[in-house]
Amino acid sequence: MSLSLRSVGLLALGLTLLTACGSPGTGGSSPSPAPATTDAAPTESPLPASPSPSPTTSPEPTPSPTAGANSADLAGQRIVYSYPGTTPPAALLQRIREGRVAGVIFFAENVGSDPSVLRTAVNQLRQAEQQSPHPRPLLLMTDQEGGLVRRLPGGPAQSAKDVGRAADPTAAATATGNQAAATLAGFGLNLNLAPVLDVYRTPGDFADSAQRSYSTDPAVVGKLGSAFIKAQQGAGVAATAKHFPGLGSAPAGANTDEEPVTLTVPLNQLRSVDERPYRDAVAAGVELVMLAWAIYPALDPGTPAGLSGTVVHDELRTRLNYQGVTVTDALEAKALDPVGGTDKRALAVARAGVDLILCSARDVGQGDQAAAALAGALDSGDLDRDEFTASADRVDALRDSLK
Repeated sequence: MSLSLRSVGLLALGLTLLTACGSPGTGGSSPSPAPATTDAAPTESPLPASPSPSPTTSPEPTPSPTAGANSADLAGQRIVYSYPGTTPPAALLQRIREGRVAGVIFFAENVGSDPSVLRTAVNQLRQAEQQSPHPRPLLLMTDQEGGLVRRLPGGPAQSAKDVGRAADPTAAATATGNQAAATLAGFGLNLNLAPVLDVYRTPGDFADSAQRSYSTDPAVVGKLGSAFIKAQQGAGVAATAKHFPGLGSAPAGANTDEEPVTLTVPLNQLRSVDERPYRDAVAAGVELVMLAWAIYPALDPGTPAGLSGTVVHDELRTRLNYQGVTVTDALEAKALDPVGGTDKRALAVARAGVDLILCSARDVGQGDQAAAALAGALDSGDLDRDEFTASADRVDALRDSLK
């Protein structure tokens, strides 16, 4: 999400944790603190010839997420919830048991000062998931970018900028991807809202202010981001490239968490610089791409990227041939205030074709409101059920691939 720097002291680290997506907050635009709140193949032994091998039984396929799903079930499969404090609320556990939650995002306030607290919460969420009609691993996520932007105690200690300045940047990017995976897996999480692929322009600008950008060179950003992605996903934790089509041209203080932001980058520069790292990320098999909330007049004159079918379908899916899961930045970002409340924002996201909606206000009610709006629009025909189902299927395929 966008980053608005909020400092949260983690005694175990003595580091500042930020919360956001664009910000070092939820996913990453600018750093926003959390409210005070290769292995060798085994040698095969020769087998005796058998004139007629016994037939083998194929495993039962996992039920389709959309088989017989009503609108409420279908809507919930696209919502990422959040909650306040260190204990998952009963209402959230109930939604999970009903099969109406895609995932949960965690912030510093959900971690507390004792690592066992989050592990206990994750165990509760996973127990509820096993009681749902079609048990699938929840998408359990956080922002563990490295450096200043870390929600969990643990690595990577190096920021993206540190990695870019290392003696061997590719080795450093690989190491940080492994470290991020190890930290998340240690708490039972399976999805990281990282790495940031924004190509910063000048020292101290939005992407550089929290050292979240690898370089001013798009080829370097693409190479290092892809190394991080491959290492982390190779260890079983899904990665998220953010924030498409790129926030690197944003000046200092231009934070979509706090206000609407318009980036008047010429189309040729947007594609040759800002979108360039995403080609490498797509080639590296990145599991998710997060859309920015900034407006790019070169692509869509008045619509934030995450609400624009032109950006989602034409640029990302068609031009870059991305077939994976897309996710929003924080739905509560002030950049979307002109759109209206949670219900209108959720509907706009769905119409644009973004798969996952990140309800990160630490309020279960926010996720419920978004889900209700989607279900109602499906019932009324305001949302295309086939397109909506395709998004839910992508999300469930991702869930089936994780632990």
